[in-house]
Amino acid sequence: MKYRKLGKSGLKVSALSLGSWVTFGKQVDRQGAKTLLKTAYDAGVNFFDNAEGYEAGKSEEIMGQAIADLGLSRDTYAVSSKVFWGGKHKMQLGLSAKHVRDACDAALSRLQVDYLDLYFCHRPDIDTPIEETVRAMHNLILQGKVIYWGTSEWSAQQITEAHTVARAYGLTPPIMEQPQYNLLHRDKVEAEFRPLYENFGLGTTIWSPLASGILTGKYNDGIPEDSRLNLPDYEWLRDLWFNEEGKKKLEKVRQLTALAKEIGISMPHLSIAWCLKNPRVSTVILGASRLSQLEDNLKSMDAVEQLTPDVMEKIEAIVDNKPAGPQRFGQ
Repeated sequence: MKYRKLGKSGLKVSALSLGSWVTFGKQVDRQGAKTLLKTAYDAGVNFFDNAEGYEAGKSEEIMGQAIADLGLSRDTYAVSSKVFWGGKHKMQLGLSAKHVRDACDAALSRLQVDYLDLYFCHRPDIDTPIEETVRAMHNLILQGKVIYWGTSEWSAQQITEAHTVARAYGLTPPIMEQPQYNLLHRDKVEAEFRPLYENFGLGTTIWSPLASGILTGKYNDGIPEDSRLNLPDYEWLRDLWFNEEGKKKLEKVRQLTALAKEIGISMPHLSIAWCLKNPRVSTVILGASRLSQLEDNLKSMDAVEQLTPDVMEKIEAIVDNKPAGPQRFGQ
């Protein structure tokens, strides 16, 4: 395992991390989570990602139980939560100072920890002033309940506003963003955020490196019965990938699959290794419902060196979606 600084902070996170979206509490129970967490931890993974909105808090409960069962030393791993979707009541939604605090306390209880290493604003809240949210996060840090705070799927403008407010009032600014990033979804990380890396030292904990499984190649010939796209309540994912635009992307995946075979690696390894090639990525969050799946994805570190400049050029020619800018990855 390799380790990277979380933006300009001193925290060094594993280049590959483990998340619980769609899996813990839906496909993975307490014992399964324990097995996955131990395997990841033993492989050098030191960051586990979660959110209050994942299975209505059940995901955090299962992760907390599994970590407690394993007896992991608190000073050897980082765990996160996200605040925005806490329930159906008006006060359980958004980024008001009240919900930010209540959600943090609830996450601490479910995860069975005294503090959160990373705490994300899961989405921007247009109904709450950014100053209120920044101050709420700053107060949690002063109380020792949170170490670092950040955002998820915020725009560059919104992140800049948060930094401006923090600077004006002497508050703690966000240090990391959790955006979707993969071979088929690149603009925000490679183009929109480009100024933020230099101006604010932004770190990124990217999610969906396999585009919800599309970039594994398993959908090249249709939708398998046991796939994520067939899960209840995730019909929106299926619709997203099997409209006309999605079908065009699937054709690119078929070509990428052939390239992966040509260079002697699997399609998942190519996709994850491609994300790791970007030095602006602090960590790539993996998701897994089966042990074999996690074990295989962890081997992606070995594929990074096989993505030579020549191979990277071939990948670019296939995906043909390089964001506008002077250099790839905003270097």
